[in-house]
Amino acid sequence: MLRRGITGVILVWTDSEYGLIKWHQLRRFGRDTQISPTDPDLAKYAESLGAKGYRVEQTADLKPILDTAIAADTPVFVDCPADYSENMCLTEKVGNLACPI
Repeated sequence: MLRRGITGVILVWTDSEYGLIKWHQLRRFGRDTQISPTDPDLAKYAESLGAKGYRVEQTADLKPILDTAIAADTPVFVDCPADYSENMCLTEKVGNLACPI
């Protein structure tokens, strides 16, 4: 992108673990294992490549960061933490539902 002068925003949802795999492990085995690697600092990584990088620290920061990123004249990486822990709660609530057809 930088070499070609292309602008754009890349939004990356990070969870510092393999959230989907954890969800399946919890559903199947009732526990998880080996799913918490350390995520790199994507904002700093983007900056090391000459792009701009931002990390969302609070929900309220997402829109202002995206507005800034969209207005930028360079590629922008936005690192946005995601909490997938609600997946298990939803799975438990929906798990007992059955299609009446």
